[in-house]
Amino acid sequence: MVKRQMPFFKKWAPEWLIKIILFSMTLPGIIIFFLPLTNVNAAAGYYGSEPADIQFSVALFYAGYVGFYSLERRFFSFLAAKEYFLLFTTLQILACLVCYCTREIYILFPVRFIQGMLFAGNVNLSLTLIFTRLSSERGREISFSVFFGILICALPFNNLITADLIDSYNFNIVYKTAIFSYLPGLIFLTLAMSNYRTHARFHLYKLDWQSFGLFSAMLVLIGYITIFGQEYYWLEDNRILGSVIGIVVLGIISVFRQQAIKRPYIDLRVFRYRNFKVGLLILFVMYICRFASGITNNYFAAELHLDPFHISYINIFNLTGLVIGVVIACCMVLQKKNIRYIWGPGFLMLLVFHGLMYYSFDIQADEFNYYIPLFIQGLGVGLIMVPTIIFIISSVPAVIGPSAAATALAIRYLGFCVSIALINFFELFEKSRHYNAFQDHLSAVDPEVKSFLHDQTAKLIARGMPEDKAVKAAHKLLVGRMNVQDHVRFAMDYYEMMAGLLAVSLLLIFLFPYLNRTALYLKSRRLSPA
Repeated sequence: MVKRQMPFFKKWAPEWLIKIILFSMTLPGIIIFFLPLTNVNAAAGYYGSEPADIQFSVALFYAGYVGFYSLERRFFSFLAAKEYFLLFTTLQILACLVCYCTREIYILFPVRFIQGMLFAGNVNLSLTLIFTRLSSERGREISFSVFFGILICALPFNNLITADLIDSYNFNIVYKTAIFSYLPGLIFLTLAMSNYRTHARFHLYKLDWQSFGLFSAMLVLIGYITIFGQEYYWLEDNRILGSVIGIVVLGIISVFRQQAIKRPYIDLRVFRYRNFKVGLLILFVMYICRFASGITNNYFAAELHLDPFHISYINIFNLTGLVIGVVIACCMVLQKKNIRYIWGPGFLMLLVFHGLMYYSFDIQADEFNYYIPLFIQGLGVGLIMVPTIIFIISSVPAVIGPSAAATALAIRYLGFCVSIALINFFELFEKSRHYNAFQDHLSAVDPEVKSFLHDQTAKLIARGMPEDKAVKAAHKLLVGRMNVQDHVRFAMDYYEMMAGLLAVSLLLIFLFPYLNRTALYLKSRRLSPA
């Protein structure tokens, strides 16, 4: 048994069980993170809201996680680990209970932000305690890989385990499930943890609530703009314009504040390091391309008419690719492989996925055609994610590593929001463009149009519909076919754009001369997840 240097747990608790429980305490939070996206239509129907509101609820959770990340460390200094776990887990259970009981979207919004804050505390403490129990660099990197492997698998895993639940019960049943999933770990921690603390209790004075407020407000406004911007016609709407001005003002105030205070919330010295900025760019591009897979799921539902249950089964191939990619990436990190040999295959896999999907979009298709592309996409994301986070943190001195981790987390949030904004913008733009193009080429005298309308009218009349109504219904069917084609063409155009972005990224990866100058390893035993 590994020698315990810090007796956070009582002697009777076996080491293997402690590590399992610590990891299991992060699982419910990871599941409720992207939970509303598992079935956006079901969630929107339950809360009587729009799909954009459901996306915003996920962004609020993410913003709470990112904003509270740097402030959370002070609470860990004030509370013993056991007190910390019990307090934050109990509050998370209460937050899930509120989500379970309410059907008001405007009550859900602030609770989701609070859940993100509590998730930051729970995850950071779990990973910190695990890291303190691992004496070797190998063990820390494996733990890091396991955590991020679970995090990037959250969306397809949620789809798989909740599809049947949401189909059989109301949407809020998943929050009830999350409540009960916290209880076993909470009971074990109550019994097995001691009241040990690493240092004297520091009172919670001079907390940098001002920086937390400024940073969190900017994050929420970024999420609001990117998700609702298209719906409100961007800067033509005073709400979006005011939000942009607010971000600029808050950003300027935050930068001056961080430079002026003795202990900055996020140390801006991290931006002096070239590899750090390169790593952020790679992470940002990967996140934009990662969430483009949502277009594929929408295509399965809208054009192939697959129900959420079957879509969740198809995404098992994506989930498998993610797991295998994380395992391979972990092995390459442990072997100190050149970062180019990890990023190169990863981005190549994403490029192949977008290329295959470009030629696979059609109004009729066999779901079997998408198994391999989804596996390849998961493999690419799994290869890139963990090494990139480690690369970013390794690019700066260990003393400002937490600021690097916080910045990487903010970039991931930004990538998530920007991907939603891009998809919303190009969906409307490309659909309109193709619809107008179809209208320019289709007319009542076109032989194919005449044949289609004649055939559909004859079929409807044969089924007993009056002739005048059959003619109108045939025209509606033609418009429906055009809308299907518009959506398919939008998906093809967007994936073509993503393929171009990935090709440029691959070129920069192989040509950039500075990527060999960072040792790819975790420098701190007290490192928290980015």
